[in-house]
Amino acid sequence: MTPALSTTSPATGGRPTGITDSSTPAPSAELSTYSRLLGLLATNPAAYRTICHEPEGNTALASELRGHPLAQAAKSIVLRAKRPKQDGGGRYALAVVPGDRRVDLDAVGHALGSDRVGFADRTTAERLSGCTSGSIIPFSFHPDLELLVDHDLLTHDHLYFNAARLDRSIALCTTTYRTLAHPQIRTIAA
Repeated sequence: MTPALSTTSPATGGRPTGITDSSTPAPSAELSTYSRLLGLLATNPAAYRTICHEPEGNTALASELRGHPLAQAAKSIVLRAKRPKQDGGGRYALAVVPGDRRVDLDAVGHALGSDRVGFADRTTAERLSGCTSGSIIPFSFHPDLELLVDHDLLTHDHLYFNAARLDRSIALCTTTYRTLAHPQIRTIAA
């Protein structure tokens, strides 16, 4: 199946063309982050296109539907870095790695100054990202969610990711992504 493509248009104020959001509605938290993402892209000189496809949250399968190499997929994972016992807290990071790689927990721990890093529970990940599992975007709109992006993902001209919905994706110019997301660029993929 070929994905439906949509591009931005000055005639629509930078909003994607060819998309009707009257199809299957997304849950309100997803729609909120989806709308916020499209708003961010529309108010900036973003070189992007929207891709409509069958609902899919698996990075490899979504990449196949979108028609691009897996290495260009931005796989986004919410992690928790535990602080020393005397501190009693922890901090959260959104680790973004190429779709064909795994996140290196030790490297994330080093970047965050923690030797105990693990995956955030699903409820926390969805709350901090504003997305359901499988549709987490490589942007952080939450002040408690630090954005770490693997250097290798940014070597491609474009990156692809689910757009806070399982049935919509974004193809975004990597230079524009760096400008809009302001990520901490690290080597965090294994």
